[in-house]
Amino acid sequence: MVDVRIDLHTHSTRSDGTDTPAELVTVAARAGLDAVALTDHDTTVGWHEAIDALPRGLTLIPGAELSCVSRENSGRTVSVHLLAYLFDSRSPALVTEQRRLRVERRSRLHEMAARMAADGLPIDPDRLLAELPEDAPAGRPHLARVLVSEGLVANVDEAFAGYLGSGSGYYLPRCDTPVEDAIDMIAEAGGVTVLAHPFAHSRGPSVSPSVIAELARRGLTGLEVDHPNHDASSRSELRELAGELDLLCTGSSDYHGTNKTIEIGQETTPRRVLDALAERADGSSPVVG
Repeated sequence: MVDVRIDLHTHSTRSDGTDTPAELVTVAARAGLDAVALTDHDTTVGWHEAIDALPRGLTLIPGAELSCVSRENSGRTVSVHLLAYLFDSRSPALVTEQRRLRVERRSRLHEMAARMAADGLPIDPDRLLAELPEDAPAGRPHLARVLVSEGLVANVDEAFAGYLGSGSGYYLPRCDTPVEDAIDMIAEAGGVTVLAHPFAHSRGPSVSPSVIAELARRGLTGLEVDHPNHDASSRSELRELAGELDLLCTGSSDYHGTNKTIEIGQETTPRRVLDALAERADGSSPVVG
């Protein structure tokens, strides 16, 4: 059997990666991938650029990573990310929600930068936003790169640890989409959904198995099991849970270019799983280079 390498979670400069969509598909092909999903945060604007630059033999899976919030049975809220694939990006409900998120993100980032400037840090909030494309989501990684360029920190991870984490005085919460609503919107747009890095405990509070079961009943398609932030125990637990709930198991790198040390294709998804995702979606199709 021919070995097929598929990475279903990557980011470009259209959100918080450092490769343009065109560069990303080139990097994917050079890394020996057969298929790659472009899953920028809360936007699909990079799809066409990636398709136009798609190398021969590489398949692009159009997607996005949606910023969501889940309410646990205990009443606490947990930030979750939802990978969406093969949906119709023109769906009115989805377009409206992505527009709301872009406006909210820009306002949030400007306020965080303004707080830093007020404390004497060499940050210009207006210049920061002016240098970001209007159709791209603005996020903390953009501010982190400014902190690096100003010499305040050595790298993006250090920027989050010292200035941008939830315990920092500069941090502001987001107004994310309820994950149940996001699952519904993607289903209505003909797509499928996979819960991204659900047990990445090092990132903060994680969604509980009971909530994952509720999301499965809502229409969730799969779980991202093989991810760089999941240890062996988490992967084993997620595979068992996916089996109980009849969910697909994917694997992905969560590649961000030089913003992270993770290599594209570091984690992969079996061909049969990608085929199953594609069979359940009718909003858009994989694009073959």
